Amino acid sequence: MVKVQNLSYSYEDYQLNEIEVLKNISFEIQEGEKVILLGINGSGKSTLLKILNGLLFAQEGEYSYKGEVLTKKAFKKSAKTFRKEVVFAMQDPAAMLFNPTVYDEIAFGLKQFEFEDVEQRVAQWAKIFKIEHLLKSSPLSLSGGQKQKVLLASLLCIEPKFLMMDEPTAHLDPPTTGWLVEFLEELNITSIISTHNLSLGQELGKRAIVLGEDHSILYDGDIATLLSDTELLVKAQLLHKHKHIHHGVEHKHYHLHSWQ
Repeated sequence: MVKVQNLSYSYEDYQLNEIEVLKNISFEIQEGEKVILLGINGSGKSTLLKILNGLLFAQEGEYSYKGEVLTKKAFKKSAKTFRKEVVFAMQDPAAMLFNPTVYDEIAFGLKQFEFEDVEQRVAQWAKIFKIEHLLKSSPLSLSGGQKQKVLLASLLCIEPKFLMMDEPTAHLDPPTTGWLVEFLEELNITSIISTHNLSLGQELGKRAIVLGEDHSILYDGDIATLLSDTELLVKAQLLHKHKHIHHGVEHKHYHLHSWQ
């Protein structure tokens, strides 16, 4: 379904210095796969997801969706179909919520893509996410967890084929994080979810792609195998060591990046 070949991306900062963000990235995602994109902040995860969503375009190499190379020119011809099939939940849900009510937020995509029975579909997805009581509320007045649910309902109601999420638990409390993990586990859709939280990543998929500090792929494979490779985890900075004092005794041991 998704194929990335030798993809690189960079930009110029305000001093006209070229900043490399992605370096010679190659991978494929088959239909139905659930992939976890791991890497520390600044490794290029968000940029890669934006390219997969057609918000940015490869400067070197190429990205193909369902066998068609996605370029600016090609995107103009297939934009409506692509936008219906490929959806992206950015790190902060509030950045993507813009309608006056939750009802309007969920209905927006349904109307844009000319679905029938809009009211029935809004009610159906509000029930799935248990937000029926919020339909008349402003999305921006909601808690972080409620915003995440509204955003997911508005994206999934149009029946996409490929879901991308960037650090989806960054603004969630532990109970809502647990709910989201269970929901995504049961969701039958091709997906790629980015996080720097390794302990969370192992609950969201079986395959991991790890971006390193140099913006290239350090690992692509089974996440269980990754977890057993201490040297690689340290190299990716997903595992760190720092001092602790227990009962007056100072020592060091490894820790996962498990915070948000």
